[in-house]
Amino acid sequence: MVRRRSSQVLDFRLPIFDSGIKQMKRIFRRRSFASQSDNLKSKTCPESYRRIENRKWVGLFAIVLALTVCGARAEAQQKGKVPRVGFLGNSTAALEANLIGPFREGLHDLGYVEGKNIVIEWRWAEGKYERFPALIAELIASKVELIVTAGTPATIALKQATTTLPLVMIAVGDPVGSGLIASLAHPGGNLTGLTSISPELDGKRLELLREVVPKISHVAVLWNPTSPLQVAGEKETQAAAHAMKIKVLSLGVQAEEQFDNAFATILRERPGALLVLADRLFLHHRVRIMDFATQNHLPGVHAYVELVEAGGLMSYGPSYSGMHRRAATYVDKILRGTKPADLPVEAPIKFELVINLRAAKQIGLTVPPNVLYRADKVIK
Repeated sequence: MVRRRSSQVLDFRLPIFDSGIKQMKRIFRRRSFASQSDNLKSKTCPESYRRIENRKWVGLFAIVLALTVCGARAEAQQKGKVPRVGFLGNSTAALEANLIGPFREGLHDLGYVEGKNIVIEWRWAEGKYERFPALIAELIASKVELIVTAGTPATIALKQATTTLPLVMIAVGDPVGSGLIASLAHPGGNLTGLTSISPELDGKRLELLREVVPKISHVAVLWNPTSPLQVAGEKETQAAAHAMKIKVLSLGVQAEEQFDNAFATILRERPGALLVLADRLFLHHRVRIMDFATQNHLPGVHAYVELVEAGGLMSYGPSYSGMHRRAATYVDKILRGTKPADLPVEAPIKFELVINLRAAKQIGLTVPPNVLYRADKVIK
């Protein structure tokens, strides 16, 4: 039963709670009045009296417990509300379905059902980073309790927009070096989540490419100069290439309109391979990039498995779908009251090598057995 106060605030106190208290008072009064006769009975038959007395107290305890639980549930109802969570996506719901699917599954495993006991406000940048400020403003205005996002550019935009609203990041390459958190163990502030530690991986991808194409001497690298992580990744790739005596054609692309010029430069300079670093802009335009690579017989070892599924040769990196699933755990802990500053940032412990043999055949390349043997997944 619900009563409405004049201030329009719902009063969830249960009538049974009030009547139960009155009933308890009557019970205690009766026990007081009957104490003398009970004392007489206890003297004549002490054992049977103790059994009766114990039953009375057990019954009384049950009543108190039931009324306490009812009161607690009523209070929880009054205070409880369906949590509202924001999700800032870099691309579109369709292109990131393989990532938000595991995120939803992770929430479901923790007891959350979207639309029932949790509301998710989805916002999508469609590969245009300049949209981040407006989308973040929308999420904050919608009164979300926390915001989840993936990638370094989106996380930096969120951090710049708010220092109080809890934030959960996914697959940020170097959150400490980017100035987002103090340390992985003690992030501090309002941000926590998962890192992909990708700067160290870019050199490893170049090493894998050399194993597959031993005579490679010239590679093109797509990277986004607006991302601090990409700047670090490009330097890591340059250093690894210098040590391996490989020439690098560095192509900074920060918007969709710049792809045509980058592709024209590749056709003019004729590198022997194309590496695509870990940026959500490239993830959004993966089909276009991989179609170009296939048409021009350009092998590559990329950051995202999605590029391999779109026709690329190889990828090496952490499981991004797995990180999205794990992000649900951070959401749950924050909704339960844990502060982001008290949740250590999680780093991946396993990296996956994915090889597309169909793509290898299309560009006329044979993957060595020793590399194929190390693959976690092979697309045939």
